Amino acid sequence: MKNTYKLISIFFLITVSLFSCKDEWLEPEPLSFFSPGNAYISEDGFEAILVKMRKDIRREVSGGDGGYHFISMEHTLSDLAISIFPSDLRIITPSNGPTWPYLKMYNDVYGFIKNSNVLIDNIDNIDWSDQALHDKILAEALWHRAYWYYRLVHTYGDIPWVGQEIEGAKLDFQTYSREAILNKIQSDLEWAAEHLPETAERLGDMTQGAANHLLAKVYLANTNFDGAIEAANKVINGPYELMTERFGIDADDPVRNVQWDLHRWQNRNIAQNKETIYATIDRPDGPPDARSGGVYSNRRYTPSYWKVLESTGQRAHNWSTPGSDTLGIGNADVRTNAYWHYTIWKDEGYTWETTPDLRRSDINWIEMNEITVNAPGSPQLGEPLSKEFYGSLTDTFDTWYPWPQYKTFVLTPNTRLPIGGEADWYIFRLAETHLLRAEAYFWKGEMGLAAEDINMVRARSNAPLITSEEVTIDYIFDERARELYMEEPRHNEMVRVSYIMAHENINGYNLNTFSEKNWFFDRVMRVNNHYQEPNPPIWRGAIAYISPHNVLLPIPQSVIEANTQAIINQNEGYDGAQNNVEPIQTIE
Repeated sequence: MKNTYKLISIFFLITVSLFSCKDEWLEPEPLSFFSPGNAYISEDGFEAILVKMRKDIRREVSGGDGGYHFISMEHTLSDLAISIFPSDLRIITPSNGPTWPYLKMYNDVYGFIKNSNVLIDNIDNIDWSDQALHDKILAEALWHRAYWYYRLVHTYGDIPWVGQEIEGAKLDFQTYSREAILNKIQSDLEWAAEHLPETAERLGDMTQGAANHLLAKVYLANTNFDGAIEAANKVINGPYELMTERFGIDADDPVRNVQWDLHRWQNRNIAQNKETIYATIDRPDGPPDARSGGVYSNRRYTPSYWKVLESTGQRAHNWSTPGSDTLGIGNADVRTNAYWHYTIWKDEGYTWETTPDLRRSDINWIEMNEITVNAPGSPQLGEPLSKEFYGSLTDTFDTWYPWPQYKTFVLTPNTRLPIGGEADWYIFRLAETHLLRAEAYFWKGEMGLAAEDINMVRARSNAPLITSEEVTIDYIFDERARELYMEEPRHNEMVRVSYIMAHENINGYNLNTFSEKNWFFDRVMRVNNHYQEPNPPIWRGAIAYISPHNVLLPIPQSVIEANTQAIINQNEGYDGAQNNVEPIQTIE
């Protein structure tokens, strides 16, 4: 029976302390168990579970497993970076997902879906005084469920569909096709978009904009490009604007720019920021039960510059010295590459050093030669860090590369280590909506309209504008990298495009050989120099390696083994796929 608990993390009771979404949202409000017998006896009980769902979505960008959260993992599985633990993806198996939540995400997300299902199944168990409130709460629950299923099918492919509350042991889950799940969440989101408010009444409330933004992604995944354009239009024509002028907490600092303002956590949820469609709420001044533990942005995304030595053998620059907490204590877990650091900033004769693009401006990035030696008594005191005193230049792999400080910098008031503390974080913002619509226009062959959307994003950052002849799917993903680094689920979106190209039989890709040949793998190998011969990095004895079947992560073996009365399919390329059966193609 214990294995049943491993199956999809649905047989557990949750005890949490919650906060309201009023002005007093930081005050904890304990609620015992989320089950029909106690929480779901009043309208307030249903409102409370929505708060739990909003806390769940913070797992994308904060807390959990020491800061190894989902969005950072997404970047290690992409064209922009690798994980140094592990760099060899052959170590990822159905039974082994080291360091990152490659397997744990599967179970965690089904736990989040469980909360949605309990609300959806029980919402009509009470008499509602306001039908509109009933519909709004139901719509948000459907949005959360759709969000997580969208993430699952572009991480694990075909998976079980759990669309209702599970009240007892269930050992006969079956695999549903990705298409069946996409069709179901599409219809759910269409209903949700009609029943959510245009603007949030309270901080944290879901809106039509968030529903239509997610719906645009689902329409793209379903190759309904006209639907994606229509959904994106509703967002773009709604109460949102790209932020083009200085605003927020540092608006009076003449050294900074609008990109710096856009990515200050204090600015993400303020009324002045018209670009935010949906962002998490996570504040360092909240009570312990309301805080996530931090976004770990300084830790996961930046190099271990503090390991660099000076001539006497001391660490050349110590993060614990006054003022150095702004650099953080990096660990290089998301080890980015030359393509991200340099190549994608080359255009119109500019290089990464000369580009007018604010997203690569000197004030927004840290270069290694800008960090100076501050070791007491060092002969090099005040001089830039140097590679001269490395024992081996291979040691530079995790310590020496530039990073976008305007995105990574988050102060950490609740811990002695500057790892990146609690911070509101974007889930959806309008810049991505423009790039989603650009992609839909691209698939339809309307390159002029695609270029217009891309240029809306580029113009805000003072980047050179492009012509319709320059629009390709690779260019769109270059622009997504420039704009959405550390925000988008990068691997997910690449997998979605890979499915589109396979479905449309573009460039020789097809669904029958998806795990053997796909756009995701080909782009990664084309631009991610960490995997390229002749010198892929060797880190702690492991050589960076990726295979086409890593387009999808494995289904956890514990889940498959616990499901004793039916078969849950394994993804091709991993042990156990030989036992697969035809997935179910429709959801009743």
